[in-house]
Amino acid sequence: MLEHLHWGGGTPTLLEPQMIADLAGAIFEVAPLGPGAQFSVEIDPTEIDGPRLDALAAAGLNRASIGVQDFDPMIQEVIGRPQSYEVTKAAVDGLRERGIRSLNVDLLYGLPHQTEARITDSVNKVISLGPDRIALFGYAHVPWMSKRQQLIPTDALPSPEARLDLYNVARGLFVGAGLQEIGIDHFAKPDDGLAIAHRKGTMHRNFQGYTEDKSPALIPVGASSIGRFPQGYAQNEPSTSKYQERVRAGELATVKGHVFAGDDLVRARIIELLLCDFRADLGAVAAEHGEALERIVAMADGLEEALPGATTLEGGVLTILDDARPLARIVAQYFDAYDMSSARHSQAV
Repeated sequence: MLEHLHWGGGTPTLLEPQMIADLAGAIFEVAPLGPGAQFSVEIDPTEIDGPRLDALAAAGLNRASIGVQDFDPMIQEVIGRPQSYEVTKAAVDGLRERGIRSLNVDLLYGLPHQTEARITDSVNKVISLGPDRIALFGYAHVPWMSKRQQLIPTDALPSPEARLDLYNVARGLFVGAGLQEIGIDHFAKPDDGLAIAHRKGTMHRNFQGYTEDKSPALIPVGASSIGRFPQGYAQNEPSTSKYQERVRAGELATVKGHVFAGDDLVRARIIELLLCDFRADLGAVAAEHGEALERIVAMADGLEEALPGATTLEGGVLTILDDARPLARIVAQYFDAYDMSSARHSQAV
């Protein structure tokens, strides 16, 4: 049985109502939802209507995610994402009317032409929608991977210092509205499942972000999707046409993978703990994986010199200091044995 089912990776709400019903039926015929399971779908407010919402609700949808990015019309035009507040609110109202009790909204900081005044307006509009949880992601400017981003002038992007200011403005508004800060980029109502898992120390992080899901297997279905298994990672063919060719030929769609070896699992667990809790009990990690504590502690050698004043290591517990939490990704990256620091990437803050 499935504990969590997520339809995402694009705009699944482009599907017609009957296609939604057929897809859900085909999945549940193979693996039905278990008791208390979550079925979440990424909703595009500009491509949703009553019949589609009815089909999703009938299929068992109980959690929805809406991408907002920013409500400012000028920013939306630059990034090619027109989506008014009114259209978004209509989608939210439609979901609530159908009993969808868990709603997530994605918002971006660091967008071109974004200012503190503009992000303040967008955040206040998001808060007015009453989402149960919010993901506040940093905009990743990767024009070498996205043709659309090649049209965005780099001088329209905020500086690293301005990005941090934008994040702090949004953070302050969310916390002031009574949302609990969770990890490096999430906020949630205190009674939301993610907030409860965070307080209990049972929260995890996977390719979808933070989750309450404790399953050891994340099964990828669809072009370019990535999964995790007890043995390692696997990624499907990124090209939709080639993915379909493989499936229709009865072949596995996997084109990339990584088999866990050496201290991969130990490092992965430390990284997850740092990103979820800003602390990692290295002694507990050592016991969990049957490793010597001294060997795991040695992985942190040089961290203080690399990022002075960002962490403490006392009694086998590595902690990211409060003021250094915006650097959590960089601290976690220190434990990545496969860090490709010479490769081009987006900003970590």
